[in-house]
Amino acid sequence: MSFALKTIIKRTLTAACLGSVILATTSCSMFKGVEDPTEGWTADKLYVEARDNLNEGNYETARDYYQKLEARYPYGRYSQQAQVETAYSYFKEGEPQQAIAVCDRFLRQYPEHPLSPYALYIKGIATLDEDEGWMSYLTRQDLSKRDAQAARDAFDIFKELVLRFPNSRYARDARERMHELVEAQAKYEINTAKYYYVRDAYIAAINRAENVLLNFQTSPQAEEALIIMRDSYNKLGMDDKAADIQRILDANKNRGSYDTYLRAQELEAAQAAAAPQAGAASK
Repeated sequence: MSFALKTIIKRTLTAACLGSVILATTSCSMFKGVEDPTEGWTADKLYVEARDNLNEGNYETARDYYQKLEARYPYGRYSQQAQVETAYSYFKEGEPQQAIAVCDRFLRQYPEHPLSPYALYIKGIATLDEDEGWMSYLTRQDLSKRDAQAARDAFDIFKELVLRFPNSRYARDARERMHELVEAQAKYEINTAKYYYVRDAYIAAINRAENVLLNFQTSPQAEEALIIMRDSYNKLGMDDKAADIQRILDANKNRGSYDTYLRAQELEAAQAAAAPQAGAASK
């Protein structure tokens, strides 16, 4: 091999080695630049940082810490807490569907966990938040004429919470929300009955009003439902039925609810049936 060829090979090998060293050094620098600052953190440290960010409204950062906590300490005491607080962070950030999905996953895995009532509660309020109309009602704003499915779903979730965990710290608030939702659904039915009434669809108006009396008879909307029924029967020329409804309204003025009126009617019927027997016995 000639001296010139040896020189070329030697220079090529030197350049290749130098390039490898530079590449390795650069790669190390790059990897050092993306090091995880939470490396080596304890479960306590991760949870405290996640909770602090949650309280400060840094929801995405909080979720990042919660996810790391679950991944590194899946059997630790904070793992389940991290899941439900992740759901809460989604709810607070205005992503109710994500919150519901996390709650569902938690409840499937831990149906009887001490945090299950909290997961149900978050799921309930997130379900309401999916429909701004119902959330507006619960913030004491006027109720819009929207579909009531969100309210029915939320009611069922709160009902499950109350039935399964009656002594939970969330049960009382769940009961209050159930009461509000009953009134909201009754109001929705009344709004729908009015919609049909003003369009001369009197049978449909009567059906909607009857639904209030059957399902929400103790709500403040019960009397309004009776009025819609009376007026609809009048419009249909069904004077006898209109008169029956008017008698209910008159009786209701001094009674607590439609249910109370029905019980009074049953008592009066029983007394009327007993009167002839008493008269016959006295002869």
